Amino acid sequence: MVATDATTALELFGSAPYAADAETLESLRVIALQIAQYRQRKQAERSLRFMASHDELTGLLNRSALQSELDRAIKRSNRSQKQFAVLFVDLDRFKHINDTLGHGAGDEMIRICGERLAALLRDSEVVARFGGDEFVLLLENLCSANDAAELAEKILATCAEPFLINTRELHVSASVGVSIYPENGGDAETLLKNADTAMYRAKKKGRNTYRFYAAKMNAQSTEQLMLESALRHALERGELEMHYQPKLNLQTQRIVGVEALMRWHHPALGMIPPVQFIPIAEELGLILSMGKWALEQACADALAWQKFGLPEVVTSVNLSPRQFESRTLIADIKAVLESSGLEPSLLELEITEGAVMANPEHAAELLRTIRDMGVGLAIDDFGTGYSSLSYLKHFPLSTVKIDRSFINDLSQDADARALIDGIITLSHGLRMKVVAEGIETLAQLEYLRSHGCDEAQGYWLCKPVPADEARDFMARHLRNQFAPSVLA
Repeated sequence: MVATDATTALELFGSAPYAADAETLESLRVIALQIAQYRQRKQAERSLRFMASHDELTGLLNRSALQSELDRAIKRSNRSQKQFAVLFVDLDRFKHINDTLGHGAGDEMIRICGERLAALLRDSEVVARFGGDEFVLLLENLCSANDAAELAEKILATCAEPFLINTRELHVSASVGVSIYPENGGDAETLLKNADTAMYRAKKKGRNTYRFYAAKMNAQSTEQLMLESALRHALERGELEMHYQPKLNLQTQRIVGVEALMRWHHPALGMIPPVQFIPIAEELGLILSMGKWALEQACADALAWQKFGLPEVVTSVNLSPRQFESRTLIADIKAVLESSGLEPSLLELEITEGAVMANPEHAAELLRTIRDMGVGLAIDDFGTGYSSLSYLKHFPLSTVKIDRSFINDLSQDADARALIDGIITLSHGLRMKVVAEGIETLAQLEYLRSHGCDEAQGYWLCKPVPADEARDFMARHLRNQFAPSVLA
């Protein structure tokens, strides 16, 4: 008998031959149909149970099932008195794959990654998709923490292998956080939270690595959450400020420019350094609105100084990598220049090596558009990233800024002096101005001036100060231009 896609056969035996009549056959057909329906129902129940406990894309356990597995692992660990590890895995820069190639390619990468992770474990061990590009692995019966470290290294290696998707060879890395039961938590939720915290520490350490959870991470995570929450409202509450550090022309001794630097004055915590809040703003996506505000404020302050009677100076504003990738960057620059009335030649945008080298062809086209507007372009912290002088000629830059780390080593490092000399010579050959950052001593300034450096900024001249203090400093410097305290 056949009922939908299930086939059921009934075989009957009797002591004497029997010719089945129509009524008997109908009874048998009904019995077979009921058996087939029962089998279908059981199959559907199994399918529903699987769907409820497994991820649709990868077929791995889902977050709900992982919670149950962790609860059972805790009970087994308590009985056996053996530790187990929770490894939290997150793919690095996965969002870039989704944004550039689409979610189809991203889903395929997640699926392949799930297969690779599952292949690392024995049948009794667990891997689950926690959500998005996050996975969790459960490693029981640890002999020592080295067992978890070895698995973490295998995870990093398998994620670093190329992914062939739609004939494209794609590369990603992973960050892994590890928590150990019972030292790092007595329940599933705490173990997962602490492994996640350790994973984010691995990301901060440069990605493509792993970290074990340490108790001090929780205090740092709490502080991070507080800063994130406060930073979301810092702009609207007027807590952001622009400070300015003057630049000195080493030949004329005149102040010819300023670098605009964002500061955050928290009402309770006081002044929070940029190195602490700028990465948070980047991660949360707040840097776009904050960066546009900084551009507007810097142009407004520059125009106010002119109205005060000061000579025109070039105002340099830093562009974050996220801003540099923004589709509205050109429109934002045009809008700010039009609304402020500042001459484009008095605005300079500072970018990092990493921002332009992420996509050199696109960067070159974007930079040409900005230069065509009359705005200057400076490469910031030169020598700390790709450390390549040859690529400078491919970008329409107007200024090269020598990183302060080279300046610090001037007095005792012949290699640093040689690098500075090379940067100055090549930059001038490419018709670019050279600015040295972090000048703190007269000896540093004298060396740079005697070797042809164009401009200098640093605490020797003036630390970054609010707009009104920068105005007053420039006014005093103009009045006392040849005073011994300023003349080098």
